[in-house]
Amino acid sequence: MSTSTSIANIPDQVAPPWWKFGHVWMVIAGPAVVVVASFMTLYLALSSPNTVLETESVAQSHTGTGARLAPAMTARNHAATGVVPVKP
Repeated sequence: MSTSTSIANIPDQVAPPWWKFGHVWMVIAGPAVVVVASFMTLYLALSSPNTVLETESVAQSHTGTGARLAPAMTARNHAATGVVPVKP
């Protein structure tokens, strides 16, 4: 007589519920952290918005001060080309 085990002789094993596996929580934790971080970023963006600068007052404050306080476009062009801006 041979003593081989068949599927009929093995008792049924019940798998534990899904929340008892640690890897499941690692998979869930990644997107959960991203969602929490996005809400924190939204809160920071809404609670302290940037102030809008008036272009007229900025342009008037720079008249007569020379290239040291040139507007952003002039300074950028000077940095890219090396040409010193002409005073108005």
